[in-house]
Amino acid sequence: MTSLAAGMALDGKIVFTYSIGNFPTMRCLEQIRNDCAYHNANVKIVCIGGGFVYGSLGMSHHATEDLAVMRALPDVVVMAPADLAEAEECTKALVNYKGTAYLRLGRGGEKRIHKKIEGFRIGKAIKIRDGKKAAILSTGAIFDEVEMAVEELEKKGIHPALYTFPTVKPVDTETVEQCSREYELVVTCEEHNIVGGFGSAVAEIMAEMKIKKACLLRIGLNDVYSVKAGSQKYLRGQYGMEAVEIAERIKEKISGQTDFSYFNRFDDEAVSHTSCCNAGGKWI
Repeated sequence: MTSLAAGMALDGKIVFTYSIGNFPTMRCLEQIRNDCAYHNANVKIVCIGGGFVYGSLGMSHHATEDLAVMRALPDVVVMAPADLAEAEECTKALVNYKGTAYLRLGRGGEKRIHKKIEGFRIGKAIKIRDGKKAAILSTGAIFDEVEMAVEELEKKGIHPALYTFPTVKPVDTETVEQCSREYELVVTCEEHNIVGGFGSAVAEIMAEMKIKKACLLRIGLNDVYSVKAGSQKYLRGQYGMEAVEIAERIKEKISGQTDFSYFNRFDDEAVSHTSCCNAGGKWI
């Protein structure tokens, strides 16, 4: 299927391939890499069932490494819309994008976040609400849990800002940097392994920032295979991605937050050569 799509694309067609879960990515990764991405072929790979959608079918059907795999391929755009409005905008954008891309969808029928999206473009996050102290950055259909987590946090007097990132690659560097400077905590949420996916993309940006205020909390599958089987909701709960667990982890992180903003005023060389630490290597 993928090699045929590459041939059609190189003959001038805009081609969409489609299957469920891991099938359109993992099972034909060599064809995506060698036949599509290497030639910048105009092929859009579409998955329905990202994350734990096909949870009852077991680990083989749990799409929890796909964002990382596709993000590692040069010049491949990776998108994971949160609702139907974002999915529609992603699809229209990819039709007009010339090159190989991956579109990761949820189950279908996710709660609508946006009535209308103005100025949508690949690589741009969407602000849902302003907030204080923490900013939650979410990608994909896990947003329904994130939204409920925000409601729980509101009850405890915590008012986080909230963004959706329909594009995982190229990620919205400007928004990540802004949140890293403005808030004490940046939280990423994804129904995916925390290694190599959306959280890693955000971590890479923050690691290269010279001055920032925030520390990072990544919420997702904690670098394990999902060995259990059950509904999507059940598996989210088992692996710490349900609203209550998300809210609790954010609350704990904020409660135990240490403010290192003072030290961020110095550049790396100054910190390493001044008496900020004693002979025992501890901050004084």
